[in-house]
Amino acid sequence: MGYLKDTLKGFSWLASFRGFSRLLALARTAILARILLPAQFGVYGIAVMVLAFLEIMTETGINVFLIQQKKTIDKYINTAWIVSIFRGIIISLLIIVTTPLITSFFNVPTARPLLYLISLVAFIKGFINPSRIRFQKDLEFNKDFWFRSSILLFETITTISLVMIMKSAIGLIIGLMIGSLLEVIFSFVFIKPRPRLGFQFNQFKTIIRQGKWVTFAGIFNYLSSQGDDAVVVKILNTSALGLYQMAFKLSTLPVTEIGYVAGKVTFPVYIKISDDQSRLRKAYLKTLLTITSLAVPLSVALFFFPRQIISIVLGNNWLAAAPALKILSIYGLIRAVSSSGYSLFLSLKKQKLITLITFTRLIALAVFIIPLTLKQGIIGAAQACLISAIISFPIVFINVVRVLNLKAKNRH
Repeated sequence: MGYLKDTLKGFSWLASFRGFSRLLALARTAILARILLPAQFGVYGIAVMVLAFLEIMTETGINVFLIQQKKTIDKYINTAWIVSIFRGIIISLLIIVTTPLITSFFNVPTARPLLYLISLVAFIKGFINPSRIRFQKDLEFNKDFWFRSSILLFETITTISLVMIMKSAIGLIIGLMIGSLLEVIFSFVFIKPRPRLGFQFNQFKTIIRQGKWVTFAGIFNYLSSQGDDAVVVKILNTSALGLYQMAFKLSTLPVTEIGYVAGKVTFPVYIKISDDQSRLRKAYLKTLLTITSLAVPLSVALFFFPRQIISIVLGNNWLAAAPALKILSIYGLIRAVSSSGYSLFLSLKKQKLITLITFTRLIALAVFIIPLTLKQGIIGAAQACLISAIISFPIVFINVVRVLNLKAKNRH
């Protein structure tokens, strides 16, 4: 039997979650933007940026490895859990140790308490049951929807309440901590098998060997997607970073979310049909068409009505972000369409191609980000992001054609 029905179900459930989560995020942002100042969002952005950087730098590729396995993954769960715990401890310690250097480099001493608190988020997240990846692997996106939606709703309500009481960005970090703790609890209560203390070095070597390209790709992707934030806050200030990050979120939320949803659903489906070249090609083309048809209208709206959208969502205090939003709407569209190839590459264990694409985007960003930001502020930073996406765009589809044609030749 075909996987079209499962794919459509998975897409609808995951799209529902992403839509629900982004509506919650939008509502939270709209509320908090009227309580906190851009500079406070900028300080919070630094803490989140550091956490994300260390998570990427220590990424093992375990989740991708587990999904790629066509047999049961139960035997790997204990080892995966120990690795996750150890990784969380390492990230937490690194944040604590490097906090003085980070605040000195960005000249933002007010970020120190937020960095210390966010180190606890990394520690808590290390204990999440790795068996939760079964939701994606087994296309059980309905269970994933209820699991994550309940956590997110509680975290959002808690965060808004804390910020309204504290009038500080610290409330945002405490909200993350509470959400992470709830995810750990739920992962053990509702998901089986539950991991136990057990570690097999041979399994660890296998995971790392296959996951190394995922790690490299993650690092390059982080640097290419977050490096602009570091340049903006270093060259300009935390207020500029707050404005830029809001523009970036608004521009990429509706369009790249479509690519994200499609990628999460099609990855396990592509693996199941990877031995049938004809079905794989048809499935990919349908995915590409779906992403494009959904992303284009959203991107067009953001491009032509940036001030109106910002005024409605964030308020008039954020209108300075409108020019950057207009440019980033095109960036978001290109990234959404490009993302269609990533799940295909992963399903064929071509992680190295993703590393090449993200590295190209990183190099392009590195060349343009500083001079354009110095010249035009956050508008220049947005232009640098767009240029990097345009340069890497053809590489994606050249390799899509190549891997599909190569698979066809291998069958004859």
